[in-house]
Amino acid sequence: MDLLNAMTAPQAAALWSGLSILLLVILSFRTIFTRRRLAVSFGDGGHPELTAASRAFGNAAEYIPPCLAVLVLLAVLGFQPIWIHLIGGGMLIGRMLHAWGLSRPKQPSFGRVAGMILTQAALIFGAGVLIGRAFGGL
Repeated sequence: MDLLNAMTAPQAAALWSGLSILLLVILSFRTIFTRRRLAVSFGDGGHPELTAASRAFGNAAEYIPPCLAVLVLLAVLGFQPIWIHLIGGGMLIGRMLHAWGLSRPKQPSFGRVAGMILTQAALIFGAGVLIGRAFGGL
């Protein structure tokens, strides 16, 4: 925990951005390997497993970029690193839970629901903090 406390705001934004990008790469490879194993080059071929892998990547690709923008803006605006760690960590854990939850046979799964809640909470919290700063608060 001391390492996280010792980081500057740009370092904290770099940490969560880098980890989020790695998650995108992992989810992309998971989709690629599933496509190869099932011999499906386009679409899902009617395979729920491929649909889930592709949606886990797609959802992450949709939600991670706006959250990274929030992290960078927080760093540029001089927020304390703890704000960046809370939002970045919440988003990353949310995306990981969501991806895991999509791979569960019973839907909607705990991971999928909890992942979306964490992701939305990180985005809403980040948006609120940025709007507050725009009006001179925080």
